[in-house]
Amino acid sequence: MKEEDNFVPINEWAEEDRPREKLQLKGKDALSDAELIAILLRTGMAGKTALDVAKNILRKVNNNLDELSKLGVDDMLTIEKGIGKAKAITLVAAMELGRRLLASEVRQRAAIRGSRDAFHYVYPQLADLPNEVFYCLYLNRKNEVISMREISTGGVSGTVADVRIILKHAIQLLASGIVAVHNHPSGNLSPSEADIKLTEQLKASAKLMGITLIDHIIVGNRNEYYSFADAGML
Repeated sequence: MKEEDNFVPINEWAEEDRPREKLQLKGKDALSDAELIAILLRTGMAGKTALDVAKNILRKVNNNLDELSKLGVDDMLTIEKGIGKAKAITLVAAMELGRRLLASEVRQRAAIRGSRDAFHYVYPQLADLPNEVFYCLYLNRKNEVISMREISTGGVSGTVADVRIILKHAIQLLASGIVAVHNHPSGNLSPSEADIKLTEQLKASAKLMGITLIDHIIVGNRNEYYSFADAGML
C-alpha cells in the first residue's frame, strides 16, 4: 500500500488534533515544534499534510531548531522538495523573529556579572554565523554594557582582531572593562594558540591604559561557550 493511500487531509481530522484549532483550544504550549511549523506552512503538498512536511523538515535538521534557524531561503527550498518560495520565506522570517526576540530579551539584562551573562548577551548575534566574527563588549565601572562593537570578520577557520582597534573603541567610549568574544563555527571550544596570544596581548595593553580585560569568550554551537576567566587564564 502506498503512503498516499493513507493520506487524510488535516481538515478531516478531529478538531482538537488540527494544529490551528489545537492552539486555540489548548494554547501554544500544547503544540509540538512540528505543529507550530505546520501552522506557518499553512498547506501541505500532494500526498502530505502540512504536519507531514513540517516533520520531514525537522527530521532533516535532526529535530534541532537551532540548525533550522541557520537556513536561508535557498536552503529551505532544497530541504524539502516542493516547499515553495512563499513557505521558505515564511519559515526564515519566523526564525529571524525568534532570534530578534531572544536578542531583545537579553539586552534588557545589561549588567555583566560573569561569563554566563556575557555569553547570553552576545549569543543571539553569533549563534547562526557560518564564519568567525570578533566582537567586544565595552563596560562601565558598574559592569554595564556601554556598547557592543564588531572588531573583525573572517572565514570559517579564523578572523584577525587588532588590539589597537579594540582599545581605540574603549578609549572613545570611556570604558573601564572589556569582554572580548568570538565564535568557532566548528563548535570546537578549545582556544587556539592565536586566541591565547591575542588574549595575553590585549590584557597587557589594556592594563597600561587602566582598562581591565574581564573575559574572552569563545562561542560554540548548541548553547556552549568557553571562558578564559572561568578557566583561570586571565
